[in-house]
Amino acid sequence: MENKELAKQMAEINEKLDFLTEQMREQQRRQREFQELKEDLVHIGKDIFQSAVQQLEEVSPYYDTSDLTFLLKKLLRNTRNLIKMMNQLENAVDFLEDAKPLGKMAFGELLETLNTMDRKGYFEFFGEVTKIVDTIVTSFTAEDVRLLRDNITSILLTVRSLTQPEMLSTVNNAMGFYRKMDIIVEKDISYRKIIKELRDPDVKRGLVFMLEFVKSMANPNGKQSRQKLNSTT
Repeated sequence: MENKELAKQMAEINEKLDFLTEQMREQQRRQREFQELKEDLVHIGKDIFQSAVQQLEEVSPYYDTSDLTFLLKKLLRNTRNLIKMMNQLENAVDFLEDAKPLGKMAFGELLETLNTMDRKGYFEFFGEVTKIVDTIVTSFTAEDVRLLRDNITSILLTVRSLTQPEMLSTVNNAMGFYRKMDIIVEKDISYRKIIKELRDPDVKRGLVFMLEFVKSMANPNGKQSRQKLNSTT
């Protein structure tokens, strides 16, 4: 009985020794891997340090250690501002993502509007207007434009006078009379017939109107005399 218990205890001891041996091997493996990693990091650190020293030597004439310290302090003082700016940037990115569908819709409506304008002939019309402007630019000199600028007031006043209702009515009557004019002048006209026609009040008013018109053309700055002729003149 004692032999069995002793054998059992020996088996448990051997099992524990095997477990401890395996743990020691695992620990040694980990230490070996850590040592290898440490050596690799040392080599990498040396390379990084040498590269940093080389890069800093290239820019050393342009900065000083105090500048680097000042920059670091500045960054630390503005950490909250930087965080706020990054948050705003994220919000802007989110807004752009949300606005993409609206942008596509607006772009589609713009294309549709341009297509409608093209069908109606807007672009062709603007092209012809451009040609008109080009013709004006190539046909008139800078001196012509200067003269137009100097006399634009007189031109506009003349246009305003021509567009008055009474003037338009007079021009319209004259054009209507010209279109319907069927006057036939006889070949043989005696002075007696001319004198007889001069007695007509309408002829008298027409002659006076012509005289006043000629006088106004000859003296545009003078006072125009207005004569009222009754039917008995």
